[in-house]
Amino acid sequence: MADSSEPTPSAPRGRDSFDAYYAGVPPWDIGRPQSAFARLDDEGLIVGRVLDVGCGTGEHTLMVAGRPGDAPTGVDSSIVAIEIARRKARERGLDARFLVADALALPALGETFDTVLDCGLFHLFDDDDRLLFAKGLALVTRPGGAYYLLGFSDEVGGDVGPRRVSTAEIEATFVDQWRIRFIEPATIETTMSDDGVAAWVAGIVRA
Repeated sequence: MADSSEPTPSAPRGRDSFDAYYAGVPPWDIGRPQSAFARLDDEGLIVGRVLDVGCGTGEHTLMVAGRPGDAPTGVDSSIVAIEIARRKARERGLDARFLVADALALPALGETFDTVLDCGLFHLFDDDDRLLFAKGLALVTRPGGAYYLLGFSDEVGGDVGPRRVSTAEIEATFVDQWRIRFIEPATIETTMSDDGVAAWVAGIVRA
């Protein structure tokens, strides 16, 4: 098992607000992987060294734990979420590493990965932070590696919840050093609705 006393690579942003969410059970924490990412895994697309950005309590990191090779890494700004994720790994007997870290400073990890998972992180960023994230992500994703994004779709009505994301916004963010493989309709499952929330799932390859 990975050491739960791993150092923090950089000071995370917005930690306090998300720590408050994880004092209870936030609506996105469904206690299992999102079906959209489980399908990607079933299709054999999640391979090699895996990084889960904005990992929350770790369900997607743990989904790929226990395979041959390096243990997957999950990072989140919330200390509370990371502590829960580490506890899950211990209880399930799975080898996974969880770090408190800033997703906008991924190069501070000093590592590279073959697959990066992002469930519900990208849609939290404003325009400037999206570009900053994409640049940092390119530095930690090996050429030919893949970034998989699951985020709120612009087809979601109203203004409650995180910012909506359009396919055009995804494409515009990942122009330099990236190639869009697919952007498809999907659903983010929540504890609040049996129907979930309209989303996009995107596969984006590091050039």
